[in-house]
Amino acid sequence: MPKSAIWALGAAVILGAGYIVVGSWQAANLLDGTLRVGAATAQNSGWPAPESPADIGYEGDPENAYGYTFQDVVLEGQLGNLPAWLIPAKEPSASQPWAIFVHGIGGRRENGYRFLPTLHEAGLPVLMISYRNDGDAPSDPSGLYAFGLTEWQDLETAVRYATDNGAPTIIVVAESMGGGIVGQFLRQSDASSSISAIILDAPAIDFRALITAQIERMNLPLAPILARGALWFSERSVPVRLADAVTVDEFAEFQGPLFLSHGFADSIVPIHSSDDLVARRAYVTEYLRTEADHIQSWKVSPARYEASLSDFLATLGTR
Repeated sequence: MPKSAIWALGAAVILGAGYIVVGSWQAANLLDGTLRVGAATAQNSGWPAPESPADIGYEGDPENAYGYTFQDVVLEGQLGNLPAWLIPAKEPSASQPWAIFVHGIGGRRENGYRFLPTLHEAGLPVLMISYRNDGDAPSDPSGLYAFGLTEWQDLETAVRYATDNGAPTIIVVAESMGGGIVGQFLRQSDASSSISAIILDAPAIDFRALITAQIERMNLPLAPILARGALWFSERSVPVRLADAVTVDEFAEFQGPLFLSHGFADSIVPIHSSDDLVARRAYVTEYLRTEADHIQSWKVSPARYEASLSDFLATLGTR
């Protein structure tokens, strides 16, 4: 090989390695900024003004939203008290499961309002929780959202509260990062056997795929390599290992019924993570695949969404 070719090859290798290192470092900085509590997220900024309680951004308790009677309850979490709303069933029954709603990054309890009327009509008590780093809950010492790696403990607190107060089983309902929280709960909590069914909307259950997709949207070459590099840098500056925020296996192996909605226009959580999950499921699965952006499947067709969810709940014998 001529010397000029060797030099050219060497220069290309050096430039390529430099691109990967610098690109990974910049992606890690972007990642760190996204995970910092208080940073702009899809759920705490940028939404149009809400037109109904079911729209993202609505603020108000269940009575203001729907006229539902509710109780303010306080859960004793690992970091301190966690406020929650408990909406009793229309016709209380000791045999009915409870539903627990878990919102996504930067969200709030009210995000669950697009599910609440259907859950209420199905006769379920509904517990809508705040968890660490919410504005009305304790802050995590790390100052970070951790895509379930720490937050699962707050869901565990809610599940134990429900079972201690008569819930025979739990139907957990989660959106976006809330899906990651549920996944870690399934992986790590000895209370996970209480879960009888799961309802997910655009769940962030594969953090590595999410970061790769965000880098790809920036039109940067070698996005999967940059994503791995970003996670490597991140592990050296934050106290959680975000590469472990992948819980597709837990949902694939969950033997109870699962309802999953996701839009193919999702600009945050790539839909292929949900497609892959559904392909791997060997148990009862209802997949509502829509054209929506992130957590907007209800918005694009409320009637279709509510009918699908209602039919799913009916198969559980909740009525």
